[in-house]
Amino acid sequence: MNGAAQVPPEISRLPTQDTLSFSAFELSPEIHRSIRDRGHHQATPIQSGAIPVILSGHDVVATAETGSGKTAAFLIPLIDRLHREPPQGPAALIIEPTRELAAQVLREFMILARHTRLRAVLIVGGESMRRQIDDLRKGAHVLIACPGRMIDHVERGTTTLDRIKILVIDEADRLLDMGFMPQLRRIVKMVPAKRQTLMFSATMEGAAARMAREFLTHPERISIGDKAAPPSSISQMICPVGITQKGELLLKLLKRPEVESAIVFTRTRDRTDRVAKMLTREGIRAVPIHGDRSQGQRNAALAGFRKGTFRVMVATDVAARGLDIQGVSHVINFDLPDEPDNYIHRIGRTARMGREGCAISMVTPDDRVNLGRIERALGITLDRETVEGIEQPEISAPKPVKVFRTTGSRAPRNRARSRWA
Repeated sequence: MNGAAQVPPEISRLPTQDTLSFSAFELSPEIHRSIRDRGHHQATPIQSGAIPVILSGHDVVATAETGSGKTAAFLIPLIDRLHREPPQGPAALIIEPTRELAAQVLREFMILARHTRLRAVLIVGGESMRRQIDDLRKGAHVLIACPGRMIDHVERGTTTLDRIKILVIDEADRLLDMGFMPQLRRIVKMVPAKRQTLMFSATMEGAAARMAREFLTHPERISIGDKAAPPSSISQMICPVGITQKGELLLKLLKRPEVESAIVFTRTRDRTDRVAKMLTREGIRAVPIHGDRSQGQRNAALAGFRKGTFRVMVATDVAARGLDIQGVSHVINFDLPDEPDNYIHRIGRTARMGREGCAISMVTPDDRVNLGRIERALGITLDRETVEGIEQPEISAPKPVKVFRTTGSRAPRNRARSRWA
């Protein structure tokens, strides 16, 4: 934000492994009380690094591993600022890529702002426009929104963004993956140029870095970890399996007594439904969640899983990014993801906020290339597990191909070179 106070050197150089007690932050008594009510006393590394800088008024670009507590890292200073200077109308806008993430941020806001008079409104597609208009008319200080529906409300005149003091762009890399850059540019033009902008992302490369340069002013960079990685408290293993025995293997894994609750990830929506039905027939309380289900069905699935009505949630990657579901003991990849980042975000649904968790991936011979990508990205060879009664094919990840280039004074050829990989 223009004109912000200089960040003290000790904050900008805060080592990534250091954590602070929440009592070390200069927050309002009401915010401290809400944090204590939440049962939190020690801030996570991303919270320790981000909260003081955000309180100082600087723009922030932050990257951190999944499950690191970044939502509270921006909500706590945001709520504190608005509580100290109660606004007239919307003063903060939080942009999220999905409805589920937006709803999750609203739940966290309600907990942290419970001892203040601040009010937030959820602005997402798939929900009643009339209800959202009624909520806005009752008064809102914070808007938690998906880009498309936010633009709809501004164009209808049901709310304005001309008094926004704090803009939060959460899950920036995911917003880019989903093609929201044009909508983000429109929203940024709608908010005041003089504002504080906070950008959080799992990675900060390529398009995400360009977004930061375009939308932020002299931001402070806070990075927890050198690269995207799963929390160290997750034990990871793979189970080699033939494709015809996947269902049998899944049942054996879920019937283990230590599997208290699990998210099972599949590749397609149809496969999600089939796996959930198979588990239900076998007496396992399971519910599917994917993009073809209505928002009401998705909300009910998440609520039922959180309450323990369902022990297993079968999901596509709609649930892999950012959702904070406490108490998930296991993540099982029924289908191995194609990309390492998707693997990291999937297994990050367990071991939230430093707790322990377990991730098990079923790997068929057809998955060996994807397995190689994941193991190279992690820098480790994942442990193999043998399951009684399951025939386990020999699976080894292929070694990366080295491409050798020749150099010298030889004149270039006119014909195209063939590429080997």
